[in-house]
Amino acid sequence: MNKLKVLYEDNHVIVVVKKENVLSQADSTNDVDLLSMVKNYIKEEYKKPGNVYIGLVHRLDRPVGGVMVFARTSKAAKRLNEQIKNHDVKKEYLALLDGILKEKKGTLKNYLLKDEQKKISKVVNKDTPNSKYAELNYEVIDYVDNKTLVKVELITGRHHQIRLQFSNLGYPIYGDQKYGRRNKDEQIRLFAYKLSFIHPVTKEKMNFKYIPKWEELKDETIIHRL
Repeated sequence: MNKLKVLYEDNHVIVVVKKENVLSQADSTNDVDLLSMVKNYIKEEYKKPGNVYIGLVHRLDRPVGGVMVFARTSKAAKRLNEQIKNHDVKKEYLALLDGILKEKKGTLKNYLLKDEQKKISKVVNKDTPNSKYAELNYEVIDYVDNKTLVKVELITGRHHQIRLQFSNLGYPIYGDQKYGRRNKDEQIRLFAYKLSFIHPVTKEKMNFKYIPKWEELKDETIIHRL
């Protein structure tokens, strides 16, 4: 069993780091998933008998790592879900793009359509039935080996949004097997490194940051700007 990286916990919430290629929640593959890991951690750490309640309030794509918050009570889950609906939960990502993106700051706006059968999304015309508006802001942090390291703030949270919008721009995320240059030996360079929300009980502003251990992030001057 993978060891769980816990950034914060109390009686209402627990904030952990999802490793790359770990499911957010169980699916038909029966592979290890983070929700089960958190439940097992609480059960063992606090010697709780029977079933342990853990509320999943948001997800990350399987290949993507990053900071996630789980609710430890149904009340906390309800309040966190309300924050997500009202865009009060803020998530920032790091992404390493193939190529040199010269626009240092920008906003990407597209309409996306999810293909449920193929489990991919595509950029479509805004009049396309069932399409959803997608928006994100980005800021270039540095350039590394003909690649661009960007900080990404999600305004909306659509299926494969970051991966698809940058691919559509002509700068796919390095290592992306679905929307980029396919190389089975490379891990996607996309990571949810910052998370902020209002504590569902104390109402305190909670901020968390975890820098991924990428080869491209060895330079301390780069890390300092994150």
